[in-house]
Amino acid sequence: MRLQDIFNSNFLSNLQSISLLDMALAMILAFLLGLFIFFIYRKTCMSVMYSASFGMTLIALALITTLVIMTVVSNIVLSLGMVGALSIVRFRTAIKEPMDIAFLFWSIAVGIVLAAGLIPLAVFGSLFIGLVLLVFARSKTADSPYILVVRCADGETEGRVREFIHSQVKRMSLKSKAIEAGQIELNYEVRLREEDSSFVNELDRMEKVSHVVLVSYNGDYMG
Repeated sequence: MRLQDIFNSNFLSNLQSISLLDMALAMILAFLLGLFIFFIYRKTCMSVMYSASFGMTLIALALITTLVIMTVVSNIVLSLGMVGALSIVRFRTAIKEPMDIAFLFWSIAVGIVLAAGLIPLAVFGSLFIGLVLLVFARSKTADSPYILVVRCADGETEGRVREFIHSQVKRMSLKSKAIEAGQIELNYEVRLREEDSSFVNELDRMEKVSHVVLVSYNGDYMG
């Protein structure tokens, strides 16, 4: 049988169709679950700068994936064309935060599962994933690390600075030490006590201390 014979036969008339009710239900649920994913992302975001555009992307990705998969399962001919079209798409945007990849896959998975008709799996699976992320994010932010940058004049002041910081924080460790033009720059990783940073003001007023900066830190970047 030639390809032309296939298109001239009753093959196209036997394709499975999706009712308007099923389409509306899938798209509405995709939107609601996308909003839920967006909410979890906003609550668990560990980036220094929160990206609202990425949150909107998660909602759009759930909707688009649902639309694409519904097309694939309902029409074989269109699914083959869509596979060919998507194969030439290239994404150049770099993902800097590892957790962002998890949220992207979550949105895609929700769209696939909803379009497949497995609504309970999509709903309860998303609720379980969101709960797990909230629990771990809360335990993570309870003891967030910070980088404390101090610039002082001499070794004696360095010792006083070290003792003072040690008495004000839960934990501290020296990350780097640089000496230039008679100035000593110290970079400490510290864990604050109940997120209290008032000691930085006292440290700045210390004699022979010329520069003090406290920044958030997650192991990969500072900001």
